[in-house]
Amino acid sequence: MGEIDARTLGERIRDARKRADISQEDLGRAVGLERTVVNKLESGVRKVTALELSDIAGVLGVRMSSFFEEPVPALVSHRSSQGLDTTDSNIDALLAKFAGEIEFIASLGVDELGLDTADRVGEADITPPSTNAEAEALALKARELMGLPEEDPIQRLSDSVGTIGLLAFSHDIGKDSADAGTILLPHGGVSLVNSHMKIGRRRLALAHELGHYLISDDYTVDWRVDDRTDNSVPMESRLDRFARALLLPEAALMRHWNEYVERYEEHGAAILIASDFRVDMATLAKRLKELELADGQVTNSIRGYRTTQADIIEMNLHVPLEELQGTTVPRPFARAVLRLVRDERISRERALDLLQNTLDEEDLPPLRERRSDEIWKFVS
Repeated sequence: MGEIDARTLGERIRDARKRADISQEDLGRAVGLERTVVNKLESGVRKVTALELSDIAGVLGVRMSSFFEEPVPALVSHRSSQGLDTTDSNIDALLAKFAGEIEFIASLGVDELGLDTADRVGEADITPPSTNAEAEALALKARELMGLPEEDPIQRLSDSVGTIGLLAFSHDIGKDSADAGTILLPHGGVSLVNSHMKIGRRRLALAHELGHYLISDDYTVDWRVDDRTDNSVPMESRLDRFARALLLPEAALMRHWNEYVERYEEHGAAILIASDFRVDMATLAKRLKELELADGQVTNSIRGYRTTQADIIEMNLHVPLEELQGTTVPRPFARAVLRLVRDERISRERALDLLQNTLDEEDLPPLRERRSDEIWKFVS
């Protein structure tokens, strides 16, 4: 841990407290300090003891060592340009945590993390879309970068974005929180999707975050990405269009919609396409309207459709495992953690913490059996 002065340490305690959405009074009560003492700690007037700092870290849900590390550059940019109060504190705190953990693993030089694949994005010379046509083109470019066919459904979007250096986590942050957030790392990026939403909304949110990643936005937290109109924030609307085009490619939808309507009528066609491409009905309805494949009356009806168990049976639909459900960690991140465990570079307890307890102790690689003479390696 590096040496920092009391004022800098106090500022980092304050930032962590605000990200955790905890008041000075509540923090003080949790660690046995008066509010005025917490205020003095954060202003650097009074030095914090090691025991106090350990207790504070525990209450705020961060590693004690994080107070002595330089903040992730993207978060610094966000805080200085927008201020903490303009973002969702729950997503902000979790993103900061995940970014720090990715940087920690990256510092250990683990190839499984795969952040070098972010070079593909930099080499692609991508510019932010200023028109709907450019948003559609960017969606095709994204598929090309991820090695995906132009028209096929994206089966696991969270795996696909990882192939170009964007690591996507999910966590249930509740209905009153934002849909998703993304920050850029020095190499690659990290997204967090609020898994409180249903599967279609989760995939739409991640597709939108991929757009931010591709155009190199330093920091963004997105609220209700499917509720905006084309007359809202211009870039956000372009990225909404990008997200829909990524999940529902124009060529595929133009080819399938009329064919399916003839065979199954509009209700059946909507259910089949939404199931195949793993989107929600609101996203499908908006996509059909913007491609002028259906009028307002039809798309309004589609928004109200729900896929039932009877539909699944009668139309012989395949229902894959849900993606980004509950708490999940990206596969490259999990593989990197398991590699560190296998190589005995981190403890098993630390591994379970990094994996957000998505695995149990018995799921980790078994401890290596040691020969009796190996002790001499440590006593020379």
